Amino acid sequence: MRTSRAAYDPGVSEGAAGFEIGKDGSTVIVVGVDGSPPALHAAAWAGGLARRERAKLVLVYVEPIASPAYWTAMGMAGATEAASVFVEEIRQDAAAYLDHSGVPWELVHYRGDPAHGLEAIAEERRADCIVVGRSRHGGGLIGSVPKMLIKDAKRPVVVVP
Repeated sequence: MRTSRAAYDPGVSEGAAGFEIGKDGSTVIVVGVDGSPPALHAAAWAGGLARRERAKLVLVYVEPIASPAYWTAMGMAGATEAASVFVEEIRQDAAAYLDHSGVPWELVHYRGDPAHGLEAIAEERRADCIVVGRSRHGGGLIGSVPKMLIKDAKRPVVVVP
């Protein structure tokens, strides 16, 4: 006599029947980009992984809105315009490096907390992992964003030096 039992699988996202994180290799890789050297290292590493795994690379720039520039309407307009210009620069740089590699990619601009934004985009795109650069700003050895991602991880987080 056969009995069926429900098995817990932490790789299956709630409400996403059939989706399993990384079970058959990576299909989507999210990487945080902000123009810093650690983020560039992370993007290069994630791009190589995406090429080897034949995965889609999702570059995510999270515009942090906690800055005092966002406290006034005039400041917000200037900061938003600067962020849009910066995102276009990231898009051009990404195209220069990725278009010839055969790696499918997209750039997402998110506003808010960086760790929350990376996880939200990863969840939305059903990413197999999140890749970030190591930063020493406010987070000890690895940085505050990687620390928050690791603490609340729903998928593997790779921190690239």
